[in-house]
Amino acid sequence: MQPDILIIGSGMGGATLAAALAPSGRRILILERGDRLEPSAQDRDAKAIFGDGVFRPDETWLDGHDQPFNPGNYYFVGGNSKFYGAALIRYRAEDFAPMRHRDGTTPGWPVTYDDLEPDYQAAEDLYCVRGDPSQDPTEPPHSGAYPFGPVAHEPDIQDLFVRLRSVGLSPSTIPLGLDLDRWLAGGDTTWDAFPNTCGGKMDAETCGLAEALKHENVALKTNARALRLVAEVDGSVSGVVVEVDGGQETLTASVVVLAAGAVQTASLLLASADASRPSGLANRSDQVGRNFMNHNCSAVLALHPLRRNRSVYQKTLMVNDYYLTNGQGGAPLGNIQMLGKITGPILAATTPLPDWISTLIADRSFDFYAMSEDLPNPDSRVTLKDGQIRLDWQRSNWDAHSELVRVLKRKLRKAGFPVVLSRPFDRRTPSHQCGTARMGADPATSVVDTFCRSHDHPNLFIVDASVLPTSAAVNPALTIAALAFRAGRHIQEREWAA
Repeated sequence: MQPDILIIGSGMGGATLAAALAPSGRRILILERGDRLEPSAQDRDAKAIFGDGVFRPDETWLDGHDQPFNPGNYYFVGGNSKFYGAALIRYRAEDFAPMRHRDGTTPGWPVTYDDLEPDYQAAEDLYCVRGDPSQDPTEPPHSGAYPFGPVAHEPDIQDLFVRLRSVGLSPSTIPLGLDLDRWLAGGDTTWDAFPNTCGGKMDAETCGLAEALKHENVALKTNARALRLVAEVDGSVSGVVVEVDGGQETLTASVVVLAAGAVQTASLLLASADASRPSGLANRSDQVGRNFMNHNCSAVLALHPLRRNRSVYQKTLMVNDYYLTNGQGGAPLGNIQMLGKITGPILAATTPLPDWISTLIADRSFDFYAMSEDLPNPDSRVTLKDGQIRLDWQRSNWDAHSELVRVLKRKLRKAGFPVVLSRPFDRRTPSHQCGTARMGADPATSVVDTFCRSHDHPNLFIVDASVLPTSAAVNPALTIAALAFRAGRHIQEREWAA
């Protein structure tokens, strides 16, 4: 098939865009460097997933000190969403305007929440989100209802809900893309960080891609890795060089879409440098690869030595009392949500603790995920060194994150948990990477416009987390999907995509 539209990447951005464009009749080809995840014995094996890393890529990047590390990105049909926690949360309306933080003020977005709201609604419908927008005081206005009501709290999480209310917090349910019965039919585990091979999570493959592939004009090509883009003198992208079966071929299309993820999209643009554009494609602004953001995150475990947590999955509750302020009118601290239930085998696989201590702790722990915004910084960036990805993350706003963890610990002790432990996530752990091809109205300071279209190349779009101007402090998956719907409408209106 000679495509009209070529999409590189089948994650949340690429799959959602394909679903949005499929009814247009335009011929769409989606390239995915990996293959489909097939059911295996390792799917619910905590040691295999967390200890042995059987699903992690055989790939090495360099950090800011040129030290090699194995990144936590995944290359499968559906991208990283195959392993995500299925939290499909809208950015708050305030996230789209400049916001003052301890380490500086965010730049805001060139679009408002109201501009994107219809696309949030479309994304929630596509991904069958289960939630209740009335519970969270920071929830922005919705033009419609969630397709389904929220996933019910397990009994011990409902007890936690009451305890948190008793100490002055406003817990709410997490909007989730999940078919709980189908997930649990595959095993009594959480879904957070576990591969989705049973169709229980509403991820990019099970929803976006499945919807797109219902149309005969849409095709998926797996094990096809894009190596570089080819651009003409007039700026149009005329081809994509792809590695398939050990060889290379060049594919062409009227519209080319990058949806490979914040790091891989930036590296692909940089690797596409030519004589006319020695700093890479779409990089007249010198912003490609810059402003890399990765949420500041910590795991916080609350325990009572005489009380067990019998929950299987537990990831149904969040707290946003410190999202817009520190609770006293000061700068924001961030979002708090439940992790998927940590078990003894998970704890043993990720810490030096012996199995019996890991089990003792995990049987009694309520496991939280504290998440704070990372601010854009042009020196926090993705570059290439001798063809290898170099990720130099300049972490920001850490004092605010430390305060969020301290506040959470105090509240949990008041709520009846005498022992509260915390552990920050490793600097190299990908916690919602974004920002390396930022959206903006000014071509001198941004990479794409408000429809995710490259300022430099009229037929190039970018629809993944790389375009996010700010990281906010909630999971970005739904916002990526919403931006893909917005870009899809724009592409359909353009004659050159016909």
